[in-house]
Amino acid sequence: MRALIKRARAQGPITVAVAYPCDTTSLEAVHAAAQAGLIEPLLVGPRKRIEAAAAQAGVSIADYVVHDTPDDPRSAAAKATELCRDGHAAALMKGALHSDELLGAAVSREGGLRGSRRASHVFVMDVPGVDRPLLMTDCVVNIAPTLPDKRDIVQNAIDFAIALGIGRPRVAILSAVETVNPAIPGTIDAAALCKMADRGQISGGMLDGPLAFDNAISAESARNKGIVSVVAGQPDVLLMPDLEAGNMLYKELVYLAGAECAGLVLGMRVPIVLTSRSDSAASRVASCALAVLMASATAGTHLAPLKEAA
Repeated sequence: MRALIKRARAQGPITVAVAYPCDTTSLEAVHAAAQAGLIEPLLVGPRKRIEAAAAQAGVSIADYVVHDTPDDPRSAAAKATELCRDGHAAALMKGALHSDELLGAAVSREGGLRGSRRASHVFVMDVPGVDRPLLMTDCVVNIAPTLPDKRDIVQNAIDFAIALGIGRPRVAILSAVETVNPAIPGTIDAAALCKMADRGQISGGMLDGPLAFDNAISAESARNKGIVSVVAGQPDVLLMPDLEAGNMLYKELVYLAGAECAGLVLGMRVPIVLTSRSDSAASRVASCALAVLMASATAGTHLAPLKEAA
């Protein structure tokens, strides 16, 4: 994660509209990201509550622009979204409001931030024992994605991986088994997604699936099961069958394996930093770094490869 933060810092800060930063956790994260040279925050919410939270956190906001709104999270979310829509901010960040309040404003017709694809979330995991970033999607936004949804989710993840410097991302499409089984709908989707990639409906990555988690992650497990694959054992992206599986897996990696994570909502006109109340300050800063890299890539800024393509 440190390497990604370093790369982001080299791009220079981006302007980020922070919706309803009315608690100490939000303001501490914003301040840390600003001090790290990653963001120039626009604080959007009721000024008095923001100032009170800053005083409680011991953080000076004298150098930050504050857009005063009524004391209502939805009003703050709408204003922050408007700032992004009108080009005054390059990314949107969640403060002390519910995720659905922020995303509701972003995807609304008035918000104007919807892209041509379905919005989806991608985690970047720094897992002990794994020598590269591991992207996981979607563990947060899409509950039971359909095949067309998964097409968008995987394309969002591929584009994001490329923005992080991964030349041609390897995508493992996860299921409970590594063979196509009509009784397990996710295996049918996996096979269809691979064929869609063959036909150019998904571009920029190498896909394989269905793969069970063991043979997706472990080359030895794949060999033992006779799986010949350019993805198995060395994935860059793990595509989840649904939100329940993804949410449990990423939390298992964090709480049992000691992984660090950061993430973004993609598929919108700007990246969205959608943090959780349980996220550490380091995770929130890393998520801001990801927003910098994605915004820079979207703007056409060239990024040197993080690793060579196979």
